[in-house]
Amino acid sequence: MKKKHCYLFYLIIILSIVLSACSGSDETTSSKDNNKDMTEEDKQGGTLIYGRGADSVGLDPINVTDGESIRVTHNVFETLLEYDDDLELQPKLATEYSSSEDGLTWTFQLREGVKFHDGTDFNADAVVFNFERWMDPENEFHQGDFPYYPFLYGGFKGDENHLIESVKATGDHELEIVLKRKTAPFLSYLAISMFGIASPAAIEEYGAELSEHPVGTGPFMFEEWSRNSTITLVKNPQYWMDGKPYLDKLIYQVIPENAARLNALQTGEIDVLDGMNAGDTDVVEETEGLELQKRPSFNIGYMAFNMEKEPFDDPLVRKAINLAINKEEIVEAFYNGMADPATSPLPPSLWSHDETLKKYDYNIEEAKKLLAEAGFENGFETELYTMSNPRPYLPEPMKIAEAIQSDLSEVGITAEIVSMEWATYLEDTKNGKHSMAMYGWTGVMADPDNFLYPNLSKTNAEVPAQNIAFYKSDEFTSLITEARETIDQDKRTELYKKAQQLFQEDAPWVMLAYTTPPLAQSDYVEDYKPHPMSNDLMTDVYLSNQ
Repeated sequence: MKKKHCYLFYLIIILSIVLSACSGSDETTSSKDNNKDMTEEDKQGGTLIYGRGADSVGLDPINVTDGESIRVTHNVFETLLEYDDDLELQPKLATEYSSSEDGLTWTFQLREGVKFHDGTDFNADAVVFNFERWMDPENEFHQGDFPYYPFLYGGFKGDENHLIESVKATGDHELEIVLKRKTAPFLSYLAISMFGIASPAAIEEYGAELSEHPVGTGPFMFEEWSRNSTITLVKNPQYWMDGKPYLDKLIYQVIPENAARLNALQTGEIDVLDGMNAGDTDVVEETEGLELQKRPSFNIGYMAFNMEKEPFDDPLVRKAINLAINKEEIVEAFYNGMADPATSPLPPSLWSHDETLKKYDYNIEEAKKLLAEAGFENGFETELYTMSNPRPYLPEPMKIAEAIQSDLSEVGITAEIVSMEWATYLEDTKNGKHSMAMYGWTGVMADPDNFLYPNLSKTNAEVPAQNIAFYKSDEFTSLITEARETIDQDKRTELYKKAQQLFQEDAPWVMLAYTTPPLAQSDYVEDYKPHPMSNDLMTDVYLSNQ
């Protein structure tokens, strides 16, 4: 009898533990589900720290092209239109738009009740002020290179090919832009982060120092910048979206080493991590409290030749190096299944990408043959530039450069690796100091024009150049210019495919990879959605551990 009571007692204990565990599991699931049902008030507050590999170059969006700058400025400044997560154009500071029958005159209705961070009003006059600053070299506030403006608009005011005839306010919140010629991707230009609208009062106050004192209409306001360490943004209490943003503070923290950045995430020093070693994706997936994110692929990684330096002015040498580099092996070794070997300067996710391009397959003997034909039977010595920090298209730039160095040694080419911090790297390559340089591009608009024109047009091959290959093909530039000015998308696709075929034949780059960049976050970070263009907007992000 006593034994029976003991048996029942232990059975009850076991059942209690099981039921408790089930109950606990249900509670956990319910708690996670409840995060989706949190009230707007519950979501308010907290500081999110975003860990990244390099600092921004500047915070005046019109004067930068690098992703590390734009990921910050995109939360401070807003554009007339924007791209959503599906790369579809949506209204932002402009709520409606229409065009004349000839496609030259565009009218925009602007959002009312919007204020800049300094308390001044956003209106049509403010947009005109920004355009005048961007396009007119004689404007007293046209201080800087403004690199993206001539990329897209054919030069500045007064230049023969300048696209814009006029920009004027036709009402407090109505804007008219008149073009000189039809331009297929014109609306896309207005969604590019570089054309964020800045406060005219701030431009007048800070002038060339606006990069250190950015003032826009976005969800977050600039507070502080500690160079090569942190940029701190704070909530905009006057933001036009009621109740948003949720976060009180957003900090971008520079941690150059991938391993150190992952450790900071694991120890709770940062909340989101951008850029990691290939093998660390498995570590994230196996670590309780961490979640792996994947940024939709919209980039290209490549190595550019400086075609103004010998022997890279010789197409035989460029083709030989293309054949000498084992791109498939590099992708397998350093991208952990999150990339594909690249062929075209357009990513596969973008319309008009040419899947029929003939690849430069790994072929040592053919590479040696071409080098001998070019007069370099015994190879030559050169330099290979690579950045010190990870990029979405180059997760481990030094290791990838070392792999390329090893491959080139097999055909007698001795390449010394040169590395430096990000801002200096950009400056030196744009000024043509390199012989070969690791590079890449994440699209800022869903149009082939954005990948081809800035990076490969002859018009962008003068220092400081975005076309760091200094590829000056008249035929290629003519094709992509005609495509830009052609409205019919089928005809544009035909022109872009011809341009891609010519690119492949001229070989100004070694195409490396199209990537799906991995990110990681703590599991209490909610509604963070990596954007294909890497300009993640943090308006909807909140922390469920508040």
